[in-house]
Amino acid sequence: MIIILFRLLLLVAIAFILYTAYKFIINPRRKLDLARDKKEFYFHDNKENTKQNFLITYKGLVFEGEKYLGTTDHSFEVVNINVSAHNPEKLQGLAREDLYFLEQEILIRYPYASIEWKYPVNRLIIHPLKDEHE
Repeated sequence: MIIILFRLLLLVAIAFILYTAYKFIINPRRKLDLARDKKEFYFHDNKENTKQNFLITYKGLVFEGEKYLGTTDHSFEVVNINVSAHNPEKLQGLAREDLYFLEQEILIRYPYASIEWKYPVNRLIIHPLKDEHE
């Protein structure tokens, strides 16, 4: 009787370990950290939840975007996104073209959104409409 109970307990423990390992491997936050360490691009977002911010890693930097819901001509969509850098002190070497690449990736996922960059990144962005009026 004790041997059967021990085997059952061992089987439950193995199943729990396998489940925990599976959850660890598919965890999107782990994928984000791995991409950051490898200095690759990764976009972590839950598109169904407009209240949850998205995270982007690019060239070892992490950016966070706050989504704001609004109306378009036909539906409710994310119409405004504020993007900030997690570690602004590590932005050295980031070029304007890199930020334009990030904007394009955001607009692929949220085509109706206007993107606003927080300080200090907003000092590097040049918007064509603002240049014409200055």
